[in-house]
Amino acid sequence: MNDYPNCPNCGSTYTYEDGNLFVCPECGHEWTQAEADVTEETSVIRDANGNELHDGDTITVIKDLKVKGTSLVVKQGTRVKGIRLVEGDHDIDCKIDGLGAMKLKSEFVKKI
Repeated sequence: MNDYPNCPNCGSTYTYEDGNLFVCPECGHEWTQAEADVTEETSVIRDANGNELHDGDTITVIKDLKVKGTSLVVKQGTRVKGIRLVEGDHDIDCKIDGLGAMKLKSEFVKKI
């Protein structure tokens, strides 16, 4: 079986090559190898200083963050151990002592 990249539009694994394009039969999206390479490079999650983050890293919050829907605040300097990286706008999934499960944006943290 050929090792074609997943569709960057819908994530389908049933892509195929048509000339110099990759095609997704599920959503009809077409892209080139150069576009696929750029998508792979941009999937790296980096902290506020540009350091690459990985699952299990320890991070520090660099500014006070209000917790939506409550009066709680995640204070600057809060350490978070054992993060998990996820797709989406809030790309860090973690547990913060005293607050519980939380999703953070990587632009507001730095790697220790």
